[in-house]
Amino acid sequence: MTEETLISGKTSLTIYRDAPVWRGRTATVGKFKCEDAEAGAEMLSKACDALKSEGFESVIGPMDGSTWHAYRLVLESDGSAPFVMEPQSKPQNLAAFEKAGFEVIERYFSARVAIESQAHEMPEATEALWVETWDGTDPEGFFRDVHALSLNAFSGNVLYKPISEADFLAMYLPYVPMLVPDLILFARGQQGELAGFLFGLPNYAEGRAPSSVILKTYASLQKGAGAMLAQQFHATAHQIGFSHAIHALIHEDNLSATRSRQEGAGVIRRYGLMGRRLG
Repeated sequence: MTEETLISGKTSLTIYRDAPVWRGRTATVGKFKCEDAEAGAEMLSKACDALKSEGFESVIGPMDGSTWHAYRLVLESDGSAPFVMEPQSKPQNLAAFEKAGFEVIERYFSARVAIESQAHEMPEATEALWVETWDGTDPEGFFRDVHALSLNAFSGNVLYKPISEADFLAMYLPYVPMLVPDLILFARGQQGELAGFLFGLPNYAEGRAPSSVILKTYASLQKGAGAMLAQQFHATAHQIGFSHAIHALIHEDNLSATRSRQEGAGVIRRYGLMGRRLG
């Protein structure tokens, strides 16, 4: 059994035994819910004891199996409303993990910046690199291209675990009705090869006419592609009429974290991924 769900009253979690490797043989716990930190800690401890008896050496969470799915706890917040596709958790969730012996092993943040403060010129294309927007057609083909580049671009990331094309499409195709083609960008190299992509979308959590836009994910295989994509994203968002951009779910050690700080974005939320060794 690779997955197992534990339920007791209003407390529940799912164990994923096919997980990214952290410290030796690793499992994850995800889909975690609790109304009380003590009850949550008790269930987490029970899951860890069972996994230890099976020979697992560490557990990380909350994570629904891999970083392609929901993961992370909120550590700090400025109190602003959650944005679309943002992981959410309650204070007792963090307390439960801490009481069960988990510690923060990776840190992330989301930040907000006034688009008016950014340069609004489109980046200049060069012979070696240029940016194009998605034309809105063939969404399945679009996500196939993104999947292929993601496997390459993210392979060095912390706790990376590949995902099949079929699973990737099943995860992202439901979001197609939410997409604005002008906010989805490709960077192309000298021969027209895909050198990077950026996936942005309006913050529909604000309603049908949101004022903020989310820079959800961007990745590149060629130096300079990421910066070029981000520049065009902000410029396009300004032209469309958005007032703010949310730089979403950035690992604190990534280059994109440095870029976000340089652009003057203010942190609105900090998140943590928790880990426990089963010594």
